[in-house]
Amino acid sequence: MKGAGRRRIYLMRHGHVDYFAPDLTDPRMVPLTEEGREQAAAVSEALRHAQFDLAVYSGLPRTRQTAEIVLDGNDEPPELIAHEGLEEIKSGWVRAESREELAARLAYSFDDAHAPGASFLPEGETFKNAEARITAALQELILTREWRTALIVAHEGVNRIALGWACGGGLSTIAAFEQDLACLNLIDIDVTPAENGEGLQIERMALKALNVTAYDFVKKGLSRSSLEHLFDVDFGGLRPRRSV
Repeated sequence: MKGAGRRRIYLMRHGHVDYFAPDLTDPRMVPLTEEGREQAAAVSEALRHAQFDLAVYSGLPRTRQTAEIVLDGNDEPPELIAHEGLEEIKSGWVRAESREELAARLAYSFDDAHAPGASFLPEGETFKNAEARITAALQELILTREWRTALIVAHEGVNRIALGWACGGGLSTIAAFEQDLACLNLIDIDVTPAENGEGLQIERMALKALNVTAYDFVKKGLSRSSLEHLFDVDFGGLRPRRSV
């Protein structure tokens, strides 16, 4: 059947950004920093021989810029398309006066994602709703479009949920899936004809690579967590108390 067979997703997180940049008024519109552009360029070099049939970003500037840099190393890149279903989990409101305070408030964000009613910060999107939105977007891309190799550039929370879905563990597993900035994950997906004879179905998913950082393959310079790196703090392996 047309479209059946094995497919591969190169699932990326966007590169480094600075949510405390002096001229930033809308966090959703935050652009890549120079460090983020360099991280994306390293991925572009690592994937220079990849032949993508599909390229998707979340619709936000930081994922678009990351994807554009990666695709710049491709001889015949596909058209880059936005999919709002892959936007980052919508966070609740939190007041933070410093990088350290914001990082401290986010430190436990994914630990209880599987708990009933758990949300991404108070009054944010529930993890259950985010999971439904993100997995629906991925299934739409996998089952209704014709491609073999795809680049998807998204966000930490989105990628964690995607990896939890791919391994079959769901939300109870996502706290374990560290996602460094501009990291790369590989998911192979076997697609077969649906049992009812109409359309396709996902037969099997396999995680071929996790959290690969092309700019530091052995992570010698990445002793901090992705959250600490993003906010340029270092808790020394000791996360702050939840009451912070």
